[in-house]
Amino acid sequence: MEAINRNFMLLIIVLIMPFLGVAQNQANSDFWQRVNFGGGVGLNFGNNAFNIGLSPSAIYRASDIYSVGAGLNFNYSKFDDAELTAYGFSFLNFINPIPQIQLSADFDQMRINRNFDNILNADDNYWLPALHLGVGYGSRNFVFGVRYDILYDDGRSIYADPWSPFVRVYF
Repeated sequence: MEAINRNFMLLIIVLIMPFLGVAQNQANSDFWQRVNFGGGVGLNFGNNAFNIGLSPSAIYRASDIYSVGAGLNFNYSKFDDAELTAYGFSFLNFINPIPQIQLSADFDQMRINRNFDNILNADDNYWLPALHLGVGYGSRNFVFGVRYDILYDDGRSIYADPWSPFVRVYF
């Protein structure tokens, strides 16, 4: 029960942050000039393995320091006797204390569907939250870095580790 309360409080904090940044910049009415679109695409091949991931997103640059956005996520993997489909949404928060450094808080909520061809493993379907805190280096439209999932669950996550590298590109 305590984990649910902690997750709920983190979600509330992540959802409130965008309103704080937007409220500070109400004088500027050039909304669409401050919106950038981008995201990520991943494609992996291996020995009896295949993975594709798509994550389009849009961000609103509330100021030179703060950006907020939302995105969609899709991931499909097939390996040996298992198949995984994951889809969901993200809330994105970026802070640039200096132009080259980006701090981020990304909340993901994904629906996971695991299907196994053998009888030793049971199929599984569930919702999985993730709250990634990260730091990156780059320019206004291109940033690379590392992030950590503070809600990581080793038994349920689709990722092998709570640490993950990222590359963000926006136009």
